[in-house]
Amino acid sequence: MKVLLLVPPGLERLEICQSIGVRAPPLGLAYISSVLECNGCKVKIVDSPTLNLDLKRVVLEVKMFKPDVVGLTALTPTIYNAYKIAKYVKAIDRWIPVVIGGPHATFMYEEVLNESIDVDVAVVGEGEYTFLELLNVIEKYGLNSNLLKSVRGIAFRDDGNIRFTGYRRLIADLDSLPPPARHLLPMDRYTVFDKPIRVAHVIASRGCPYGCTYCSTSYFMGRLYRIRSVGSVLDEVEDIVYRYKARNIVFVDDELTIIRRWIMEFLDGLSERGIDISFACGSRVDHVDRELINRLYSQGCSIIYFGVESANQETLDKIGKKITVQQIVNAFKLVREVKGEAAGSFILGLPWETIEDMRRTVAFALKLNPSYAQFTAATPYPGTPLYE
Repeated sequence: MKVLLLVPPGLERLEICQSIGVRAPPLGLAYISSVLECNGCKVKIVDSPTLNLDLKRVVLEVKMFKPDVVGLTALTPTIYNAYKIAKYVKAIDRWIPVVIGGPHATFMYEEVLNESIDVDVAVVGEGEYTFLELLNVIEKYGLNSNLLKSVRGIAFRDDGNIRFTGYRRLIADLDSLPPPARHLLPMDRYTVFDKPIRVAHVIASRGCPYGCTYCSTSYFMGRLYRIRSVGSVLDEVEDIVYRYKARNIVFVDDELTIIRRWIMEFLDGLSERGIDISFACGSRVDHVDRELINRLYSQGCSIIYFGVESANQETLDKIGKKITVQQIVNAFKLVREVKGEAAGSFILGLPWETIEDMRRTVAFALKLNPSYAQFTAATPYPGTPLYE
């Protein structure tokens, strides 16, 4: 089958992309593509935001590729552009099945299927094997409702009702997944902090055990933290360095340092294999100490991204951050001691906050003096306790 996977335009206008100069690849689609290719599908990814494609150009890509199935991924801010693409696809050929996945479709599948008659199926949760199984049904039987019921992890219309087939089990062994299909991505177009460098993005883990009330990660990828083996991640990094000549790696995991033994073995592996890279990663202020900070920055870490969020302990407690203001101060002090760089994220406008609370957070950011500070307006995204 010919499968076209699309990222709708609009992502490039999001606050996070503009404030810290991020153009990140759709690794989720790249993993799905790899699984599909291993099973005989011909796949094309169109990363519209990175390629600066508008809706008219995306439609042209559909016409030129002539797919058997179109898959869309969307966040809440880009969902309506996804609907527009689905409508254009059906205008080209109403028999092309349109499937949508991603965080918004996962949490709001009923709303999605009610709002867009052009979307046929919503994939809920991790998409690799759900989408593969769905394609096998579509290839043999089309959008046959009776047979779609056998595919775990999807929602679709069935005789005027929205039917959800139940949650699929999370992928326990991430090493079992093939590497993401980077050959389908514009690898020379991705950036971080707007730096003119060749950069590649890697994800070593899925899930987050913390469940902060404003963040969808714990609820989309699960509270169960799953991490690939050190060897698997080192193999991928090594391949990136030699295949794509990218020595700047961004780990897009929310938190790469949860398991201390893992991160130490990873750093040891970089040295043992002679892998010369510069990398950025996320961490938590309660997971770092002097030993870890020294190891990270002495072995290629260029910047650590910390979720600070607020200067107010009451707010930190309410959002389920499970850190203290003093831990934040200590973490940034440790980074400064080794002359490293750190980025901090801060949230303004949580429902209970006063203007004075927000001023205190801005003043706190100035005191911490991070290399980069990202301020975001509190946004209740679907699937999060803040939304509920």
